[in-house]
Amino acid sequence: MQINDQEFNLLRQLVYDNFGINLTEQKRSLVVGRLHQLLRSHGFKTFKEYYDFLIRDRSHANLTELINRISTNYSFFYREKAHFDFFVQTALPGVVTRLKAQGSNDLRIWTAGCSTGEEPYMLAMLMHEYFGKQYFQWDAGILATDISDRALTFAHRGVYPDDRVKQVPTTLLNRYFTPQANGEVAVKEQIKREVTFRRLNLMNPQFPFRKPFQMIFCRNVMIYFDRETRDNLIRKFHNMTEPGGFLFIGHSETLGRDQGLYRYVMPATYQKI
Repeated sequence: MQINDQEFNLLRQLVYDNFGINLTEQKRSLVVGRLHQLLRSHGFKTFKEYYDFLIRDRSHANLTELINRISTNYSFFYREKAHFDFFVQTALPGVVTRLKAQGSNDLRIWTAGCSTGEEPYMLAMLMHEYFGKQYFQWDAGILATDISDRALTFAHRGVYPDDRVKQVPTTLLNRYFTPQANGEVAVKEQIKREVTFRRLNLMNPQFPFRKPFQMIFCRNVMIYFDRETRDNLIRKFHNMTEPGGFLFIGHSETLGRDQGLYRYVMPATYQKI
């Protein structure tokens, strides 16, 4: 099934308006490949018929299916390891010291665009390692959000093929994962219950959180956004970051030199001014 220029532009604008994702011309073949079977199963003969169907659907359920199909949700544990080293060695100790001085135990961490869950589970494991027996003296659960229901379902299940955990140190692998009969590994319940998964569209005008976070991870998400969308999202993140808090982004991303909201700390790591 082919997609003409008009059809591609209509779908591209629909995705951009609802999810902020900028489908460039280079993504045309990806869109066709990932939606071809969906269109056939619904009996649509053209992408224009599919577009009209999406516009008429007031429930937005089929729009959700669209984003599930075209979003990329591949990740793995310990991806961009330098971030996790900085988290354990610098960011977490600094936040803990500040909270102790305030007489607070409310440690708030958000992974925005958590994909299939590797990032928040990894952070939970590292916090368990850092705090040891004192972990449960802290209100230290992690909020993990994504736009894709399919990715969140996978994340909530917490079972991964072995290629996703190849970079995990053996001590952590033995301590926090359970081998499965089919060769996969499952995250142990003590870690799973520390992560709360929620569906959230980062394009929402405001985020539904009562308190700001000491750390926000939004890695390899903004590569899909144009500059205007990215800058708006950074401003919203800034509003939800505590003074001195950290924002982690992907190593192929940048906040730009003129944003004035976060100071550069190290590659893909920023601290709220």
